[in-house]
Amino acid sequence: MQSTTNLRAGTALRRPQLDHRTAMRLAATEYDRFTELLESLTPEQWSAPTECPAWDVRQLACHVLGMAAYASSIREGRRQQKLAHKTLAKGGGGEFIDHLTDLQVRERAALTPAQIIMHFRTLGPSAVKGRRRTPAIIRRRRMPEPQAIAGISEWWTIGFVTDVILTRDVWMHRVDLSRAIGRPVRLSADHDGELIADVVREWAGRHGQPFRLRLTGPAGGTWSSGTDGETLELDAVEFCRILSEREVGTGLLATPVPF
Repeated sequence: MQSTTNLRAGTALRRPQLDHRTAMRLAATEYDRFTELLESLTPEQWSAPTECPAWDVRQLACHVLGMAAYASSIREGRRQQKLAHKTLAKGGGGEFIDHLTDLQVRERAALTPAQIIMHFRTLGPSAVKGRRRTPAIIRRRRMPEPQAIAGISEWWTIGFVTDVILTRDVWMHRVDLSRAIGRPVRLSADHDGELIADVVREWAGRHGQPFRLRLTGPAGGTWSSGTDGETLELDAVEFCRILSEREVGTGLLATPVPF
């Protein structure tokens, strides 16, 4: 279903624009779809290269599995954070998130595809449960460290991570995996369309300029803000890939959105 929405710039402290109930519904569906995709892979497809540097399909799945474990319990999340900070403090260079994802992949390097699927069937629901149970008072708190987006530091609430970023991460990697094996991404308006609409709202708030945007495909829609702005028309998934900096964007599409 196509929709037209007027958008305004967001606030300085990055908060989720989705309500918590909706965010958790999207999270549950996304973990289910990722698991379904893993279950459909042939033995040869697990070693296919992806567009994520240094990761094949199996390593990408290990990262998503590790992040699900991270989200499933406070204890596991803190354990991973501690080890990643320790590596960063030793002079490993790069950003904290790079050390965190590297840890997740390394710790699961010995898992077979069957074991990855088995663990994901359990950890997907556990991650949703852990995220759903995060109290509102905690979700409203600011993250302890700023995040760098396009070279600029900004502050996020914990809720922005638990309700938004952790789902976008799984979604984008489902896109990566589908592209790696040459398969169309499973898309629907009631799930992917809602997730992408949230990306559009954030993108509009980040650049704050007038625009007209038409995204095509099952998860697309139409949005506008102001008058005499840039007019854009492209595939909805490609729009997100550009904003995630998997592809180079120009004009308003050069404004990144975190995934």
